[in-house]
Amino acid sequence: MKITLIVVGKIKEKYWNDAISEYSKRLSRYCKLDICEVQDEKTPDDAPPAICDQIKKKEAERILKNIDDHAFVCTLEIAGKRFTSEAFAEFLDKKALSGVSHIQFVIGGSLGLHESVLKRSDQAISFSDMTFPHQMMRVILLEQIYRGYRIINNEPYHK
Repeated sequence: MKITLIVVGKIKEKYWNDAISEYSKRLSRYCKLDICEVQDEKTPDDAPPAICDQIKKKEAERILKNIDDHAFVCTLEIAGKRFTSEAFAEFLDKKALSGVSHIQFVIGGSLGLHESVLKRSDQAISFSDMTFPHQMMRVILLEQIYRGYRIINNEPYHK
């Protein structure tokens, strides 16, 4: 299985990069992982809705250029489906067993995802009603994918 994270923005802090590197290394025995970073747009303080929409649209164009037409696309959204870790593992396993060879997870920028990206999504996923920084969300997602593969393979992993 190939898994790609398409994410808006770069990570500058070493501790986030270290965590991402660690989970990337752990996942290498289960899947081919790629992380595609697209440039984020600067958002002025108190930007009016029209400017926010323009910013999300620019970021969306960059995201959509990196979406594989044949991939199963999952967007991370507050209003998405919630999974337990076991259910998420089952989701990954069912996709693989049904012939899906590439899953792309999309994490938006500070303003979220533009409607054009949401429309392309095959599955909206939510980790919480809370909003997390995209750097942290990247680590949380990688950890859950890793946990999912450990569950699929009946390997021990703390609960």
